[in-house]
Amino acid sequence: MKGKPSKSPIDNMKYGPAQFLFNACVAIETPRYLHVATLIITTHTRSLLCARYSARCLLSTFVNLSVTQLHRRFVIIVCTHNTFDALMAPIRGILSLQRTALIQRSTENWSLARRLFNTQAATTSATPQPPPPPPPPEKTHFGGLKDEDRIFTNVYGLHDPFLKGAMKRGDWYRTKDLVLKGTDWIVNEIKKSGLRGRGGAGFPSGLKWSFMPKASDGRPSYLVVNADESEPGTCKDREIMRHDPHKLLEGCLIAGVGMRARAAYIYIRGEYVNERRNLEKARREAYEAGYLGKNACGSGYDFDVHIHYGAGAYICGEETALLESLEGKQGKPRLKPPFPANAGLYGCPTTVTNVETVAVSPTILRRGPEWFSSFGRKNNSGTKLFCISGHVNKPCTVEEEMSIPLKELIERHCGGVRGGWDNLLAVIPGGSSVPLLPKNICEDVLMDFDALKAVQSGLGTAAVIVMDKSTDVVDAIARLSYFYKHESCGQCTPCREGTGWLWMIMERMKVGNAKLEEIDMLQEVTKQIEGHTICALGDAAAWPVQGLIRHFRPELERRIRERADRELQQAAAA
Repeated sequence: MKGKPSKSPIDNMKYGPAQFLFNACVAIETPRYLHVATLIITTHTRSLLCARYSARCLLSTFVNLSVTQLHRRFVIIVCTHNTFDALMAPIRGILSLQRTALIQRSTENWSLARRLFNTQAATTSATPQPPPPPPPPEKTHFGGLKDEDRIFTNVYGLHDPFLKGAMKRGDWYRTKDLVLKGTDWIVNEIKKSGLRGRGGAGFPSGLKWSFMPKASDGRPSYLVVNADESEPGTCKDREIMRHDPHKLLEGCLIAGVGMRARAAYIYIRGEYVNERRNLEKARREAYEAGYLGKNACGSGYDFDVHIHYGAGAYICGEETALLESLEGKQGKPRLKPPFPANAGLYGCPTTVTNVETVAVSPTILRRGPEWFSSFGRKNNSGTKLFCISGHVNKPCTVEEEMSIPLKELIERHCGGVRGGWDNLLAVIPGGSSVPLLPKNICEDVLMDFDALKAVQSGLGTAAVIVMDKSTDVVDAIARLSYFYKHESCGQCTPCREGTGWLWMIMERMKVGNAKLEEIDMLQEVTKQIEGHTICALGDAAAWPVQGLIRHFRPELERRIRERADRELQQAAAA
C-alpha cells in the first residue's frame, strides 16, 4: 500500500520481547522517557501493521518527532491480546531495574541497538533533503544611506510640505489598505521591523503598542504624540512637523488603529510657531480630503487628531507630566504604576510616543519590516534622524542608517570637525542628558543604542553636540547643570535639592575654587540623585557631570591645583 511504513527486523519480532523493550529504552537515550513500556500495544485487530502505525503516532507526542522519523529510529512492539500476558513478566522485570543499572545496561548494549536502527533506516525509503541555505553574511559596515531608502525625503524643505507635495512623495498612498489589515497585523509588523522608540529611551515600539487593552471596558483609548522637543541640541522633530507634516498625520492614523485608539493628541512645543502653523494647515487638508475624521480614508474607522500647544516647560516632555499638562494641571510627573497604558489621559488607556516613531510607521508597513530591519545592527534596526551641531563645518539634520560610526557621520555629512578631526575634544552623542565621550572613544564608536550604552553613554535623541579644543568643557557642563536646575519641577527632593548643589559645585569647579576631595563629593551627589526620582530628569542632570568626572577628572584637578598655587603665591607676596 502506498505510503505504508516498511517493516523492520524488530517489527517481525526476531528477538525476545524483553530484549525488544530494552532496546526501545536504549533508543530513547534519556532516563525521563523510561515509560516507553507504553509501546507494548495490545490489539484485537488482525492488522498488526495498523497497530504499529498507531503506536508510532502515540510515541511521537512524547518525543516530539514525526511519525516518519519515529519509524526510522525507534522500536515499536505490537502483540495480540492473547499474547500480552506472556510479555508482562519480562516487562515488569525491566522496569523494576534501578535507573543507574538501566543506564549502565543501555551503554553496554548500545552497539547492538545502533546496528538495529541503522538496518531499519537503510530499509526505509526516504527522499533526500537538500542542505539548508547558508546564513547570510553578517553586516559589518553601516552608513552611506541611499536616497531611495530615505523615509524623510523633504527634511530640508526643498519641496511642497503640504498635501499635494506629500502625495507625490508617497504619503497617504493606499492607507485604507493598511488600516483594513487590522490592529494585530499592524502591531506584528512593527514588532518584526525592530523599531525602537526614537524619543530617547529606545523601548521596542511594537511591544509598547501591544500593551494597550485588546477589549474595551467602556473607556476610550488615546494616542498622544510627544512633540514637546525641548532637549538641548535636539532639532529633528521640528523638521518633520515643518517640512513633512502629512507623514506625521498619516502615522497617527496607522498607530492609532494599531492601538485601537479613536483620537490622537499632538502636544507640540509652544516655541515652535512655524511648525505649529504647518501642522495645523496639514490637518485641515487631511480632514477636507477625508483622510481623517469620520470614515478615515474610506476605511470605516473614525479617527480624530487634536493639536495642543505647550508653554515652554522642559519637564512636560516627560510622558506623564505631558498628560497632566494636557488635562490642564501643573506639568509634574506621575507615580507609576499605574502606567499610561492602563490609566493615562483622563484616566483612559493611552500610549505616549515620539514624533519620529509615529512618522516612520506607514513607510515600514508599505515597504515591509524586512526592509526596515535590514539597516543597522541587530536590535538597533532602521534609519534615524541625526541632528549634528556645535563645532562642525556644516551643522545639519540628516537621515542615516543606524549603527553608522560617529566619525563617519560627522565627516560625511558635516564636513568634519572645525579645524580637523585632531582638533576634536569631546562629543555629546545623544542630547544634553547623556554623558559626553572623549576623542579616543569617538574614533570608532557606533551610533546606536547598544554601542553607546557599552561605552557608558547613550543614543538618546541622536542629537550630536561636537566640542573642539577651544571649548571649556567644565563650563559647558556647568551650563547644562544650570539648565536642569532651572527646569526641575521640584516635586522630588533629590532632584529639587540635588540639581542646585550640582550647579553650585560646578560653578566653583569652573574656576578651581574647590578642594580635590570635592570631586568625589560631587560624584556622590550625582549618585544620590540618579535613580531616586519619579522621572528621569534627575538622571539627566546627573549623567553629564558623571561623564565629565569619568573622562576629564585631570582637568578638574588641574584647575584646583593651579588656583591653590596662585593663592599661595599671592599670600607669599603679601
